[in-house]
Amino acid sequence: MAGNLASAGELLQLVRSGKATTRGALQDVTGLSRATVGQRLDRLFRAGWLREGAAGPVSSRLGGRPSVRLEFDDGHALVLAAVLDTRHARAAVLTLSGEVLAEHTDALTVGDGPEAVLDRLGVWFGDLLKETGRAAAEVCGIGLAVPGPVDTATGRVVQPPIMPGWDGYDIRGRLARAAAEHAATGPAVPVLVDNDANLMAYGEQRAAHPHCAAFVLVKVSTGIGAGVVVDGAIYRGVDGGAGDIGHIRVPGGEDARCRCGSYGCLAAVASGRAVARRLTEAGVPAASGSDVRELLAAGHPEAVRLAREAGRGVGEVLATVVTLLNPGVLMISGDLAGTPFLTGVRELLYQRALPRSTAHLEVVASRLGERAALAGAGALVVEELYAPARAEERLAELGV
Repeated sequence: MAGNLASAGELLQLVRSGKATTRGALQDVTGLSRATVGQRLDRLFRAGWLREGAAGPVSSRLGGRPSVRLEFDDGHALVLAAVLDTRHARAAVLTLSGEVLAEHTDALTVGDGPEAVLDRLGVWFGDLLKETGRAAAEVCGIGLAVPGPVDTATGRVVQPPIMPGWDGYDIRGRLARAAAEHAATGPAVPVLVDNDANLMAYGEQRAAHPHCAAFVLVKVSTGIGAGVVVDGAIYRGVDGGAGDIGHIRVPGGEDARCRCGSYGCLAAVASGRAVARRLTEAGVPAASGSDVRELLAAGHPEAVRLAREAGRGVGEVLATVVTLLNPGVLMISGDLAGTPFLTGVRELLYQRALPRSTAHLEVVASRLGERAALAGAGALVVEELYAPARAEERLAELGV
């Protein structure tokens, strides 16, 4: 880092990452003088973004006095986060470190369209803020996970197979207006939107596998999607389409029509919706992946058999994914992510992938469960708003 160019935002990043957490360490890493470090830290203290923690080791730079540790103050602002699925949604108020202060989940059908769904989320946000007793003015941003491909530059979903009426819709603007109307947040509160599997992967990787350089999460619910985190950042492809493995054509599925309109997609033969259809055909009523999950929890033998078979189908596709990306962790999540499905994945994955690709691979189940995408949505907002350049802009807006 060029010494005299290290901004207050860059100092904040060093503290948040743990790379430099004392004044002396910041001087060493940046090459800035003690006075310049002090001036830039003063801006962060006045903004309420930093606080002093317990004394650290003795610093020779400060004449033998104990060094005071600097900490990111995760209580100075709030994040609103929400996750949409096909038939239900979850919303929460989070601290900047991801602690859930209030949470609500309920039925909400994405097929009802963006106007109704986003307005409802605004109502939930208002109720949740009241529950916490915190002020709407403390909200610094909103994160939203959706079950479709997202162009993150615009925040709009692009040709989503299971989100009728959402293609190209201004989600950011509508959700910001809904939050302003029902939760009294400022109309300029930034809204970030991403695919649900991406945000699940981001939340899970940060929580349980922060040192994994290549992390893949596969969500198997109504549809099938994957999120990829490489070197701590979400990999989205050129326009948000990375990880859409549910629409890879698979052998033996030629007669299975997918919701995207094509035949033979992986999602059409191995998703929760596909398993539910096969159960219904076998005389066991099931309408969705969540119904299959309940049957699996009850140990229903036909559900167990079909879930394992679906896992084998997904495992065959994942053999290619693992060979291509060589991840350290492959996580299975979603409605079908129980033992039968995971067993099926492992059977085909290790059978079809090269031993070299799986030698250091962990195949695991979700750790955060239904809160994974919430955690990822909150983290996405925080990383965006407190990144060095954006932090500098916000400090200027605050007049500090």
